[in-house]
Amino acid sequence: RRASTRAAAVIVNPDLTNDVFDAPNATRASPDSDVNGDIAPDLMKQEANGASESPLSEAPETVVEPVKRAKGEKKAAAAANGAPKSRNDEDGYDPEAEGEEEVGEEEVKAALSRPPPVNSDYLPLPWRGRLGYACLNTYLRNSNPPVFSSRTCRIQSILDHRHPLRDPSQPEHATKNRPDKDQPADIERGRRYVEALCLANVKDIIKMVRWNDKYGIKFMRLSSEMFPFASHEEYGYKLAPFASEALAEAGRVVAELGHRVTTHPGQFTQLGSPRKSVIDNSIRDLDYHAELLSLLKLPEQSDRDAIMILHMGGIFEGKQETLQRFRENYKGLPQFVKNRLVLENDDMGWSVHDLLPICEELNIPLCLDFHHNNIVFDSSQIREGTQDIIALYPRIKATWDRKRIRQKMHYSEPTPAAITAQQRRKHNPRVATLPPCPPDMDLMIEAKDKEQAVFELMRTFKLPGFDRINDVVPYTRHDDNKVALALVAKKNTKAAKKKRESAADEGEESPEPEMVDDNEVGMGGPEGRVYWPPGMEEWLRPKKREVKAKKETVAEKSPAQVKKEAADAYAKFEANKAAAKA
Repeated sequence: RRASTRAAAVIVNPDLTNDVFDAPNATRASPDSDVNGDIAPDLMKQEANGASESPLSEAPETVVEPVKRAKGEKKAAAAANGAPKSRNDEDGYDPEAEGEEEVGEEEVKAALSRPPPVNSDYLPLPWRGRLGYACLNTYLRNSNPPVFSSRTCRIQSILDHRHPLRDPSQPEHATKNRPDKDQPADIERGRRYVEALCLANVKDIIKMVRWNDKYGIKFMRLSSEMFPFASHEEYGYKLAPFASEALAEAGRVVAELGHRVTTHPGQFTQLGSPRKSVIDNSIRDLDYHAELLSLLKLPEQSDRDAIMILHMGGIFEGKQETLQRFRENYKGLPQFVKNRLVLENDDMGWSVHDLLPICEELNIPLCLDFHHNNIVFDSSQIREGTQDIIALYPRIKATWDRKRIRQKMHYSEPTPAAITAQQRRKHNPRVATLPPCPPDMDLMIEAKDKEQAVFELMRTFKLPGFDRINDVVPYTRHDDNKVALALVAKKNTKAAKKKRESAADEGEESPEPEMVDDNEVGMGGPEGRVYWPPGMEEWLRPKKREVKAKKETVAEKSPAQVKKEAADAYAKFEANKAAAKA
């Protein structure tokens, strides 16, 4: 892989440095779901009880698993410990509450007594649409080198990299050649550091799109964290001109292969909030996403289809008051942001019936999320399930047709053990079926296992491309050069060179390690071994060495046995000593 000369010294591989890590939102099934730590085992998460004013203000810290508390106890404990108040506390929107709080017996009984869902038996087969996944590819993320577009860092890392390296003539090293804070800081140098991460993210988009195309996936959500802190109030920056060429090249590949890309700003981007700081942050974030998509330079229809999905967010004072603030703030948005903005029903308080009228009023497309609709819906008009919502399909589609944007829908399923509405918010790693959508729909599968959830559907329903996918070999990769490079390094040792020289004298030649072409690294090999069974993501990584415990330790022996063995050893030593003297 060739890197630009000005970014050549920056480490962008998270396996080689602690400064670079996975942005949490990219490992979620959707921006409002929980983090899937199995995708990137060393993922840095934000501490649950120490959430900052905004996810753009500070980088996340490492967090241990939270202790399960009864409802309301978590916030009380946080306040007692002096933790800062979270945006979620005030906005009434806690995306990380899924499965963390224990539920009472009455709540479970109430959930079990709700009317059973009424689901449609229609399957959109034969399938002619496009299935997609969000932000991160589990197979490529675990390749060597890793391929993903959500590298991020702490703001402190950017500030540190304003200082020159201890030895500027050598590339950066995680421990041996770090920034020297005793040297003067240069803002431009820190900017080049974060730009190197950004360009590495954009470059990997091309690899991800080509990988998707090989296996029949033509729809993907781009990570909002491709450009770390781009919409930050103090440390934000424009993407042009430094990323213009790289994004245009990524857009050229997307257009060439006929794929669709979209974005989904995070849960803190809310245009209905009564707080000016939240509105200002939201507008900057929407501007950033619109610039990202515009710089892809896609063909006219593909560019129109490159949308930004947004939730209405929290309910402040009341739904009508929140909707009125949204109207006022929406009207003040730049036209290039309005052109891409799409609203989605959520699983916290905004149903399809709540949002459809304002979408029709303001000419905003409405994205139907089936999973959310099963949790939050107007029970006076429809029943839970996929059957009744079909009656609203014409009105929903009309919101897209008016702006000549190709419609998309979202689909996911709750975990099997979920009972209450709060528990059912949590996304299952994979989905079992297709929703009753039109067979030519662009359907985003919001599941923790990302592209593997799409593969599961392709295999289940024999969708186009299913025959290209084969199971991975556990703990083994045949599409990278890790083993070959290790053999090359081993061959360069003195002992190996001496062995080769003696073999050459005898007329024997050792074969050279076979290297995989750079374009084929991480692509699954000729057999397409890219599918891993549910729960077996560890198969994507080398097997951990098992350290066998000793059969018997001194602590397990009785005192008498230890004393006897010591006496025998001493007697043997004395006998040897006497024999040597004789």
